[in-house]
Amino acid sequence: MAGPLTQEQKVIHFLNRTSFGPTRETVQKVNRLGIRTYLDEQLRPEGISDSLVEEKLAALKTMRLSSRELVELYPPPKVARPQTGQQGMMPQQPMQGPRFIILELQQARLLRALYSQRQLYELMVDFWSNHFNIFAAKGADRWLTTAYDRDTIRPHALGRFKDLLLATAQSPAMLYYLDNWLSASPNVAARLGPNNPRRGLNENYARELMELHTVGVDGGYSQKDVQEVARCFTGWTIRQPRGEAEFYFEPRIHDTGEKIVLGTRVPSGGGIEDGERVLDLLAHHPATARFIALKLARRFISDDPPPSIVSRAAEAFRQSDGDVPTVLRTMIDSPEFFSADIYQAKVKRPLEFVASALRLTGAETQVTHQLLRYLGRMGEPLFLAQPPTGYPDVGASWISPDMLLTRINFATDLAANRIPGSRVRPDAVSDRHAFIRMVAPDALSTITRSALAEIEGKHAIALLMAAPEFQRR
Repeated sequence: MAGPLTQEQKVIHFLNRTSFGPTRETVQKVNRLGIRTYLDEQLRPEGISDSLVEEKLAALKTMRLSSRELVELYPPPKVARPQTGQQGMMPQQPMQGPRFIILELQQARLLRALYSQRQLYELMVDFWSNHFNIFAAKGADRWLTTAYDRDTIRPHALGRFKDLLLATAQSPAMLYYLDNWLSASPNVAARLGPNNPRRGLNENYARELMELHTVGVDGGYSQKDVQEVARCFTGWTIRQPRGEAEFYFEPRIHDTGEKIVLGTRVPSGGGIEDGERVLDLLAHHPATARFIALKLARRFISDDPPPSIVSRAAEAFRQSDGDVPTVLRTMIDSPEFFSADIYQAKVKRPLEFVASALRLTGAETQVTHQLLRYLGRMGEPLFLAQPPTGYPDVGASWISPDMLLTRINFATDLAANRIPGSRVRPDAVSDRHAFIRMVAPDALSTITRSALAEIEGKHAIALLMAAPEFQRR
């Protein structure tokens, strides 16, 4: 589009980038407070009441349970103890065992995206969950992912990067997912015998720690650095992975020899501090500042963000010791954030598309299997990205013909109230002009306007949600 954004466009753009989509209420609040005051409030989520989403989450029993309780109550189906109901009949349980745990994790993620007043915080939980991805269906992670989301990611989502990095490194879910819990000094492993699962040094976590979590693939490390980092993290393991699942350091399997990581000497004779030293080194490495700044800019700005904004965000990361709110404020306060080139430049990921559609239409939603199945068909089944890279955050990954057709079908079903558990609020869609202004004020294409002129009612709402203007944010 040509020319600077209007104030109305700025508000919609701001909410599209800092929440899971604007609602009438959030538009009114930003207009009342101003963008900067609203942003400051969102960056302090502990001061925002979230009683509605807490009430809805209360029905999800597994979200409050420990890993040990989850294993006991939701064992694999093949070892689940049969429980009889009235007159000795087996109760009807459509989803049993750990699949039910993953279902409630998915329901909670979508409910928070829809109803939380702490929208920027929830966006950052989603961002870091993807950055530090684990696959919830891998072995013991079926019981460990709940604690990973609740106790590892969420407490640090708007904190300091170094604290989040340490929390993920010591998370049983991450240790299990990338196999570091099995890693041992080769000399020690040889004495443990052939039946011990600790067969030697495992480089999986060390490689992903540098390539995906910190300095990035171009961060200047070598294969030798990967091996040395792996040696530093021997002994970082799990007590009872299918039980209480606590992190602990086992000195008997740690490699105590001298290591050199990225040119920095880690002296011999160390213990758990070897891994802590590596994490501190990586958290403060200049390449990490740039890599995290680039990923955040790709999420909040564009698939190919301007180098100027990445440089300022990286400098803010370094100067603030990795303080996430400082980095976010730097990007959102930048002139590039509200430039015409950035407006509607990002294709929504499936979660963003579904959540923004439900929020825009004011739909009262119970998160059903059918609704979650739509996310899977669009390519983003929640908590089930198998590779450590997580889901991509560039538009080319989400615009295949099949994926776009699924989005169109979803919009049609939502507008027609054909999705079980979701009902569009009539007053939210009765004023078509107001609805259009919530999607793309002063920015509908000629093609979209012409198509809308031909239809009325729920069909017009479905068409607008299927249009390119709503597919982007």
